[in-house]
Amino acid sequence: MTLSGPFRPFRPFLMLAASIVAMLLAAPIITFSRTDGGIRRSTRSGNSGEGTATTSAASHPASPQSADDKALRARAEKLHRESIVIDTHNDVTTPMIDEDFDLASHGDDPNAKIKTHTDLSRMKTGGLTAEFFAIYVDHLYIDKKPSQGGAAARRALDMIDAVYQQVQRHPDQMMMAFTAADIRRAKKEGKLAALMGIEGGHAIEDSIHTLRMFYKLGVRYMTLTHTNTNDWADSSGDITDSAVSHHNGLTDFGRQVVLEMNRVGMMVDISHVADKTFYDAIATSRAPIIASHSSARALADQPRNMTDDMLRAIAKNRGVVMVNFYDGFLDPKKVEFSRREIAVENDLFKKYPGDPKKVQEEMNAWRQANDPGRSPLSLLIDHIDHIAKVAGIDHVGLGSDFDGVPFTGLPAGMEDISKLPNITYELMKRGYSDQDIKKILGENLLRVMTEVEHTAAQMQSGAPGR
Repeated sequence: MTLSGPFRPFRPFLMLAASIVAMLLAAPIITFSRTDGGIRRSTRSGNSGEGTATTSAASHPASPQSADDKALRARAEKLHRESIVIDTHNDVTTPMIDEDFDLASHGDDPNAKIKTHTDLSRMKTGGLTAEFFAIYVDHLYIDKKPSQGGAAARRALDMIDAVYQQVQRHPDQMMMAFTAADIRRAKKEGKLAALMGIEGGHAIEDSIHTLRMFYKLGVRYMTLTHTNTNDWADSSGDITDSAVSHHNGLTDFGRQVVLEMNRVGMMVDISHVADKTFYDAIATSRAPIIASHSSARALADQPRNMTDDMLRAIAKNRGVVMVNFYDGFLDPKKVEFSRREIAVENDLFKKYPGDPKKVQEEMNAWRQANDPGRSPLSLLIDHIDHIAKVAGIDHVGLGSDFDGVPFTGLPAGMEDISKLPNITYELMKRGYSDQDIKKILGENLLRVMTEVEHTAAQMQSGAPGR
């Protein structure tokens, strides 16, 4: 640069300004935009307009937003580990008894013969305190002979034994639990509390004596029906089937069952029951009841889910609704798919009578060919949120249905039991307090268990109840 005349005195300043401008033009220009919930960093050359590149925020020093998210995630993880986390429904018991699956195995191993949502390693990763292992008795066992695996009560006993066997194999990681206090003790000892719930009232084979014995063996809830109407309670699974004889809810014997469950201290579970059965159980029970694995019908119109009126009735009863994670009960788009799935499964049971494994193989193939893909985790949180708003924060919990739903039938971010901390994180993002999150994770269920225990003590002593 050549300067002369009157500009010569200003040469040093003009040269400095020119240098600064050149530096600015040569420097990279960085812009940030939010896409899909993440930060995009775009860099372009200032002097040519070429060489555009986009990289993820994870490759660069954290922005204030990502730092905040990381801090929230850490706070959520800490709260989750401090909390008592209870899942009231897990069907891993079925592969345990049918395929000798050991909980110490890795059900997520790509080379494993048996694939599951659940194992001890992932339970620990998921921060689980207590698991209710489902003593699921398929209706096909009702009329089976001993050579075929026995009838319903025999099947239940076999599954109960399978749970005890797991605890005996892994005493350093598991312990049997029978009360709310046992669950708290398991938390202090760093062990998984193993509890049991019978799924399907036909398992008692219409015997109050058998019901009492199941309680003595450790069963702490019973789902009054499964998908089949039994001799004393109507199910939502066949309530529209005119070929099935129904009772208009609970029979007199069904009411006796509910009251005996109250008396011994077994929680009454109304997941799977018909609407009228639900209201009869609410009217009969002297203790809080539970829905061990149901969601909100207002968000997903499925008869397995609870209407808002039912949610309010549960609240009045001081019970709790444990939200099911199955996307067929969460996602309105999946409800129709689920209905088709049930119809296909019913047809396959007719095509392959007495061969549930063949039915399962065919169903897996059908699902693979027709499954519309995973639902977002936000839908699961929506159901928790809805129940908390309608019934109240004291009346919602978690009832996953892991290993009782199709392997890919869970929301993204909840693919297996190790992902439970994501619920705490998502609730925290929505503004739930630490105390309320703890209620959802387990304290609400513990309250109900404690009240059921107190009601049983009152009834056994002859003291007047509620």
